Parts: sequence; C-alpha cells; structure tokens
Amino acid sequence: MKIILFSRAVGFDHSERVAKIFSVIESYGFEYMVNEEFAQSVEQLFGRIIPSNMRYGCCANIASEDAVMVCYGGDGTLLEGVHRLEGKNIPVVGINSGRLGFLALAQCDEIESVFEWIANNSLNVEQRQMLAVTGNFDGKKQTLYALNEVAVQRLGATMISVEVMIDLKPTLTCNGDGVIVSTPTGSTAYSLSAGGPIIAPSCRCFVITPLSPHNLTMRSVVTPDSSSVALKIHTRSNEASISIDNRTFAIADNEQIEIKRAERYISLAVPHNISFYDSLRNKMMWGKSFY
Repeated sequence: MKIILFSRAVGFDHSERVAKIFSVIESYGFEYMVNEEFAQSVEQLFGRIIPSNMRYGCCANIASEDAVMVCYGGDGTLLEGVHRLEGKNIPVVGINSGRLGFLALAQCDEIESVFEWIANNSLNVEQRQMLAVTGNFDGKKQTLYALNEVAVQRLGATMISVEVMIDLKPTLTCNGDGVIVSTPTGSTAYSLSAGGPIIAPSCRCFVITPLSPHNLTMRSVVTPDSSSVALKIHTRSNEASISIDNRTFAIADNEQIEIKRAERYISLAVPHNISFYDSLRNKMMWGKSFY
C-alpha cells in the first residue's frame, strides 16, 4: 500500500501534527509520496529530506491503484489533491486542519486512526459524483472535472447575464452576479452560502443556484443528474470568470459552457462513526441551544 500525501505549504503551528503523520506512516511501514509544496515545508520544519523520487508535482504519477491519498488541510486542500489524481480510482481521506470540513472529515486527533483504517483495509468509502465541464479554457476547448461546483461570476462592478438551459430547454436567465451549478457534495459549499438547499451526497442530482439575481422570484433549481445543463454568458465589459472547484478561468462574452454528469467518481473516505447528518448537526451547530 502506498500513501499519497497532499497538503499546501504549512507553518510551524502545524509542526506537531505533521510530525505525527510521518511518524505513524513510518510505524506502519507504508511507502509514501509527497507533493512538492508540502515536501518543501517538511524540510523547513524538521530538516527531513524528501528524496526527489518520492515527490510529485501537478499530478501524482501512480502506476498502481493500490494507494490511498491522505490530504492534510481543509476542504479546499482536499479538492486540490483530488484533481492531482487525474481521475485515478484512488480513495481520498482528509484530515481536517481547517474550519468546517464537509469533505475533510477526520479530525487531527484521529491521525493514528486514519492510518490504522488504511492498514486494516477498513476505510469507509463513498462514491461521490463529479461534473464534466466542457468549454474554452486557457484558449482551447477542453473538458474539466469538478467535485463541488462550477461557478460563473462577474469580475467587475457591472452585472452579467447567464442563460441557463436544461436538456436544451431555456429555463432561466439570471441577471446579477452569476450562477452556481453544484453536485450534492458541493451543496454544502458555495451554493449553501448563496442560499441553495442542502442535498444528501447519495442523491443523484445537480443544484442550480443564482448569485444575487435582480429578479427576486428566482430560486435554486434541483434537476436529475441525467440532465445536461448549458450556461451562456453575456457581459457588458467582457469581465466574467468561471471557477471549476479550485481552478479559475476568464470567460469571454457569448461563451457557452456544457455541464453533464461525469463518468468518473471520487472515492471519498469518511470516518466510521460520522454520518452526513452527524456532520450537519455538528458543523452547522443545529444541536446547540442559544437560549
């Protein structure tokens, strides 16, 4: 079994937890790889030298799928790690050192438990749906993938107009700040902040959420994931962008984006003792009394 470690650069306040991660990995005798940014932090923090053959850059070149990716950070870190797998069917587990953490569910006091689950081949894995997003990005037509969401947004002070078509049928035209199309996994991310509904990850659907629409009757739309969604963007000053999870691209006037359910999935490992509803209750503080 090989461990693919992923983290963004970390500071000295993380040194104790990072040291524990490496200590536990070595106690189990796992082979491991470390992304370049994290490897540099580890060298600066501990003087631990990560050989060049144990490092990876923009993608984790794993010949075998007998591996697990362990991400240390928040949900944004896990999203970035997921995309470095480039569609390989490798389970991903997140150790949450961030804030809410709906994806990175294991807590920092569960570091030993995470690697025990891996060693015992007892990870609790959920298949999470992804979006396939086709459009002109970086000057060429290509298809990119999103685990959380696709968000078309204005860049300047002027509103943009986004035509939304579902299965080729004109559905809504959002004049405002933009539109989000999210997976059920992404429903607790940007879409939730914009007033969208919370969707259980096992549901097979997309959520289309307008961003600050000028039409006050406009609301989120939930559609089956067998649908195709097209977004056509109109701008007054050619200032708009599209975010596909953690990647952002400029969008030209009259550009059209096609969104469908991807053929690939992400295998997200979650702690055995925590359900989606436990996470909601705890992280949204729904069990708290404020009286």
